[in-house]
Amino acid sequence: MTLEGPCVGKTLFNIDGTLIASSSNDPSLDSWLTFRKLDGLTFSGTGTLDGNGASAWSRCKSSQNCGNRPTTLKIGSVTNAQIQGISLVNSKMFHLNIYDSQDVYVKNVKISAPEDSPNTDGIHVARSSHVNILDSFIGTGDDCVSMGDGCNNVNISGVFCGPGHGISIGSLGKYTGEKDVVGIVVRNCTLRKTQNGLRIKTWAPSQSSNVVSNVTFANIVLDSTRNPIIIDQYYCPSGSCSRDGESSVEIRGVKYVDVHGSSSLATAVNVQCSRSKPCQDIHLIGLKITYNGQPSTAICSPGVQFQGPDQVPSRCL
Repeated sequence: MTLEGPCVGKTLFNIDGTLIASSSNDPSLDSWLTFRKLDGLTFSGTGTLDGNGASAWSRCKSSQNCGNRPTTLKIGSVTNAQIQGISLVNSKMFHLNIYDSQDVYVKNVKISAPEDSPNTDGIHVARSSHVNILDSFIGTGDDCVSMGDGCNNVNISGVFCGPGHGISIGSLGKYTGEKDVVGIVVRNCTLRKTQNGLRIKTWAPSQSSNVVSNVTFANIVLDSTRNPIIIDQYYCPSGSCSRDGESSVEIRGVKYVDVHGSSSLATAVNVQCSRSKPCQDIHLIGLKITYNGQPSTAICSPGVQFQGPDQVPSRCL
């Protein structure tokens, strides 16, 4: 179902019950609910959107090609939007996709799907600006929050993430014509038993030469988090990439401040940058990350700087 503007005045959509999506796996559908071309949208209530995802996930168990599956809620070409109070569960694909939009607030939202559900990102943001994701609980089978190309001025605060793949920028560089990612702030978040923590991921070789810059991760709590801090410029989720080339996505000006807690791996910081476009100005400040009660370690490409005393880890191996 698509609700498309322009509309006169504000658009209010309230849900207090449970809506359950069809079990149909029609490949022509890329979303269940879509709001487009609106100025002034409020989507609120205490209700639940149940994507009925199990009917689609089963197709992925025997094949990497799961086919086209619908996102539960899409917000596209929307300005001045508020999404608050609702729950989204068991989406066939992404739960909430925000694209080509500005001035969007997502607050007090609960998103959940099983840990093994494929590509069920909690919130995916792309080509959007001034997006705020606040005080929400997200646990899925993929990224809790993912930011694609063209994101700028995205603020994520007070998010509890787990299970899932953490909070990610990317993947980037897979397609031509991708835009830069600038001005991302992730703060006051908790990552519990996630497969990754704070991640930036780019393809190698890349089809675009965009830039990731001015990124801050601050005051992050880790609880048995795998790969707490990871920059992966050789991203290859299927394991079948050619590895014949380097990423041309440039990463610069990234800060990790007061990231503390426990890692489920001995290596808590893993920074693998492109050799053709080396990372610049990667700053680690006030880290206190342990593994089984002992100091964790760091593996880094050039361009990583540990700043300040008494950090764990305190240097790159």
